[in-house]
Amino acid sequence: MLTIPILFSMIEQISEWIEFGGPVLIILVCMSVIALTIILAKLWQFQSIQLSRLKPIRQALDLHLAGKSDKALALIQGSRNPAAATLAQAIRGKIRQLPDVIIREEIERYSDDVLESLHGGFRLLEMIASLAPLLGLLGTVLGMIEAFRQLELSGSNIDPASLSGGIWEALLTTAAGLTVAIPVVAILNRLEHRVDRFARMMTSLVTRVFTQDLSADWFDRSGSSAQVMSPQPEQHLGAMPPEELAASYQQGASHEAIRSQGQKDSTDP
Repeated sequence: MLTIPILFSMIEQISEWIEFGGPVLIILVCMSVIALTIILAKLWQFQSIQLSRLKPIRQALDLHLAGKSDKALALIQGSRNPAAATLAQAIRGKIRQLPDVIIREEIERYSDDVLESLHGGFRLLEMIASLAPLLGLLGTVLGMIEAFRQLELSGSNIDPASLSGGIWEALLTTAAGLTVAIPVVAILNRLEHRVDRFARMMTSLVTRVFTQDLSADWFDRSGSSAQVMSPQPEQHLGAMPPEELAASYQQGASHEAIRSQGQKDSTDP
């Protein structure tokens, strides 16, 4: 557990690091505070809209597919999940018997607005994750330049302690930049995965309003499952009885005679 003396000691140590790191380290500290604020805001947003609570939405979809659209709307009426609002719009459109094209356009517009809100702040996190290591490297280069400049001014009186101290101060900014970038990249990937997964689930749920489940067996009106008749292989002529074979030849000859007569009539002036 942190006590007040330990907390003051940590603050003093951080202040010394900021003084050693210069303006680059100050910028990195500000970037870390901004990144932490965005991450906390996104976590609060996901929790407040119940982003992972999809079970009632699936139940409402099952009720609608069973012909109980009113109960489906009542089940998701108080939900703060954007997928529930999207599904409710699709069900209302079906109840009003609107064309599917109009319903899909409205749902697509609303879904784009929802996803844009969920992706808000991600671009800034990407920028922080990309710039933090570069700023750290810039601080290291500037610190190394200052350390070698002091080495040049000292002439023959070279103090190894001052040289190592200057290099240590220069490398501090690189460590700070990586410390800011690595957690931001990891958390950003996790947040993007949650949003992408939610978008796929929302699309899948809403699409089922306009389609039919093809995984189940199809039944005809009598209640028996329909059978698809596979084509039977042609029967070999040698296996046919003589009477059927003669009738087949006679029928084929008749068709040939009729076709020849038709061609002849078409060629006569």
